Amino acid sequence: MTEFFKNMFSNPFVLGLIVGLVVAALAWKSKFACQLMWKKEKQKLEQEMRDLQVHLNTQLKINASGNDTLHKELEQLRSQNETLRINLAAVQQKPGKAEMRHLQITEAAVRAMREQAPGFAAAWERAMRDAEQQAEQQDSGLMKIMRKVIPTLGTTKTKSIEDRNGEDNLG
Repeated sequence: MTEFFKNMFSNPFVLGLIVGLVVAALAWKSKFACQLMWKKEKQKLEQEMRDLQVHLNTQLKINASGNDTLHKELEQLRSQNETLRINLAAVQQKPGKAEMRHLQITEAAVRAMREQAPGFAAAWERAMRDAEQQAEQQDSGLMKIMRKVIPTLGTTKTKSIEDRNGEDNLG
C-alpha cells in the first residue's frame, strides 16, 4: 500500500492534481473568509446607517419644534405690533392731543409774529408755517422723548429773548 502511494505521488498528474486541490482549497478558504468579513462590514455599516437615521430624525424633530416656536413667537410679536399701532393711533386721536398740538403751534407762531412784524397777515402766515414745521420736527426723534419728560420744552423761548422783545415793544 505504501508502494501504491509512492507511485501515485511520483506521478506528475497526481502531483498537479494535489497542488491544484491545495490551491483551490486555499482560494475557497480565502473566499469564505472574505465573505465573512464583508458580511460583518455590511452589518456594521447597516447599524451605522440606522444610528445616523435616528440622529437625523431627532435633529429634524428638534429643528421643527424650534421653527414652530419661532413662528409662534413671530405671530405673537406681529399681534403685539398691530395692537400697539392701533393703540398709538387711538392715543393720537384723543381730543386733547390735537388741540394741545395746535395750541403749541399757535403759541410759537404768535411769538414769532411779535418778533418779526406785528400787524402783517403775510408775516403771520409765514410764522404759522414755520411753527408747524418746527412742531413736526419736534414730534420726531429725541425732541419727542424730551417733550414727554418736559412738556413745555420747545414751546417757550429763553428768558433773554423774551426780555429783548419786551424792551423792543417798550422802547
